[in-house]
Amino acid sequence: MSTAPGLRRAVLTAHVVTSVGWLGAVLAYLALDVTASTSADAEVVRAAYVAMELTVVYAIVPVAVTSVVIGVINALGTSWGLFQHYWVVLKLLLTLVASAVLLAETPTIRSLAEAAGSDADPRGLPGTLPHSVGSLIVLLVVTVVSIYKPRGLTRYGWRRQQAQRRAPRQPSASRAASGPSAPANEEVA
Repeated sequence: MSTAPGLRRAVLTAHVVTSVGWLGAVLAYLALDVTASTSADAEVVRAAYVAMELTVVYAIVPVAVTSVVIGVINALGTSWGLFQHYWVVLKLLLTLVASAVLLAETPTIRSLAEAAGSDADPRGLPGTLPHSVGSLIVLLVVTVVSIYKPRGLTRYGWRRQQAQRRAPRQPSASRAASGPSAPANEEVA
């Protein structure tokens, strides 16, 4: 699918910004989670749990969902496609799993913040460190895959590539009139 270069860059920029925002928000959440799990000060633990809830609800969930939506739009507007290359499919699957786990854990995080806000001592609350560390690892893997783009076409991608090779070429004059095609090394984050 061919789109205007300015629009492609705008979508790519939005995807990079939301993806980096997701990673940064997870790092902030992880710092709060470590604090909540290790601090001996009950008030610091209480504040960390409240901040964890705010970070998830107002930062992580919105940027995660936005990143997934914009990532799909971005892939559909590039020569990489959404289901043509294994690395794009891997990114999609990892971000969908990370998003699903995030949405499933949000009520638990809210419950922990509510429990921490009560009169009881919050230092005995379990924290969410395994999920925090796991989400950071998944997001780092997605980032590495985005940068290195391991080779390999899916069956769908291979069939599509073969069909494009068999299709008759447009004359150069009509190709110029339809606008520039996407470069083969087009970036997708």
